[in-house]
Amino acid sequence: MDMQVNFGGLFLKNPVMTASGTFGFGLEFAPYGDLTRLGGFVAKGLSLKPREGNPMPRIAETPCGMLNAIGIQNPGVEYFVTKALPYLPWREVAVIANLYACDAEEFGELAGVLAGEEGVAALEVNVSCPNVKEGGVAFGQDPAQIARVTEAVKKKAGNKHVMVKLSPNVTDIAVCARAAAEGGADSLSLINTLSGMAVDIRSRRPRIANVIAGLSGPAVKPVALRCVHQAVRAVDIPVVGIGGIASAEDALEFILVGAQAVQVGTANFLRPDFAFGLADEMEALLSEIGAASLDEFRGSLQLPL
Repeated sequence: MDMQVNFGGLFLKNPVMTASGTFGFGLEFAPYGDLTRLGGFVAKGLSLKPREGNPMPRIAETPCGMLNAIGIQNPGVEYFVTKALPYLPWREVAVIANLYACDAEEFGELAGVLAGEEGVAALEVNVSCPNVKEGGVAFGQDPAQIARVTEAVKKKAGNKHVMVKLSPNVTDIAVCARAAAEGGADSLSLINTLSGMAVDIRSRRPRIANVIAGLSGPAVKPVALRCVHQAVRAVDIPVVGIGGIASAEDALEFILVGAQAVQVGTANFLRPDFAFGLADEMEALLSEIGAASLDEFRGSLQLPL
């Protein structure tokens, strides 16, 4: 079965990608499988300058998931370009850079640095970052800011595919999806983590030093599916589904509601080899349920009249 995906000029040999922040720069997972078996992978979030991230503890296990408040710890875009990208098999698998910044201009500057890098197939714009100039409100919670950031990235991205990653922590995901599309996004990816927290009744302290953290894992899948379903119906650009994928069936649920491809996140921590075989498992399951092809199955959800 043909599992290739091609949308907005972004070619993937199969619909499986790994999510930013869960797969390092890819090299860290090379001992667990062949990176070229993936459709693509999204590097950990990159900023213009190195970031130390948030204080410890910054990860806590929850029922059917995990909380994290890493704080976009990363060595900066220059390190990625000079120390990581040259060693990645970017000619055989799509390498996608995830962008982190504190204002639209900085997002544009970061896109400009990566625009000329042949090994970067696409830019994923993390609009869940706080906009310092607007009092710390996350870009992803303000449709006007989403459009502004998207426009700033598109202006400097050259011929790179621009994917905007949306937050579920909003009143109406469809409004945010339309704002990104109107800003010029080539595709959307969603969802990012849900806001959550955990506390310890014995120490009477938060389990995360940052107090508020991002919830991911199987617990968020119903929310993610709902958001992807609504986004697909709201815009004409492709959508990539993320959130709680831990099996081939999970992945195909996102394809069924209309996603072009998927990203695997938290499952990479549980099984570092999981993503490498997922496309084969999806293909086998499609055959088992009688689907003629991936394209025929995509978006074929039968809604009640």
